[in-house]
Amino acid sequence: MAGTDWKSIVGSVAPTIATALGGPLAGMAVSAVSKAVLGNPDATEVEVKEAISKSSDPEVLLKLKQAEQEFAAKMKELDINLERIASEDRASARQREMAVRDKTPTVLAYAYTIGYFAILGVIMKWGVPDNAREMINILIGILSAAEVGIITYYFGSSAGSAKKSAAMEEMLRR
Repeated sequence: MAGTDWKSIVGSVAPTIATALGGPLAGMAVSAVSKAVLGNPDATEVEVKEAISKSSDPEVLLKLKQAEQEFAAKMKELDINLERIASEDRASARQREMAVRDKTPTVLAYAYTIGYFAILGVIMKWGVPDNAREMINILIGILSAAEVGIITYYFGSSAGSAKKSAAMEEMLRR
């Protein structure tokens, strides 16, 4: 796992915690991860990052999975629906855009999308120099994630997200 982004590891093992990392419950999510991995709920994000990114121990993944289950149960107990919060956030952004009639988000989305595909086209045509391969891979990952955000903003979240939420609720009922 060395050199891997710790949040992507958390995202693959503990999607509920990963969702919370990107929102107002980030502190609670980092605390859950740090408690699970380091045994210290007050560890810093840097300490958590180092512990997860540099570990090749499968026990870390098991601890993250357990933290995911506890975190999901805690969210249900507190009646916090992360998907609803994210949905309301997108809805308020859309309402703002309609009320203000600001074209900036649309212009930026078009410019970004054109730039994103232009970069992909350049890479496909001329390739990537060996000495810049890792940097380009990171850049493409960041650009792709942002492009997904643009698509989600304008077209809504995928049906897969709804299925994931339903599956998580079913797991919690058992």
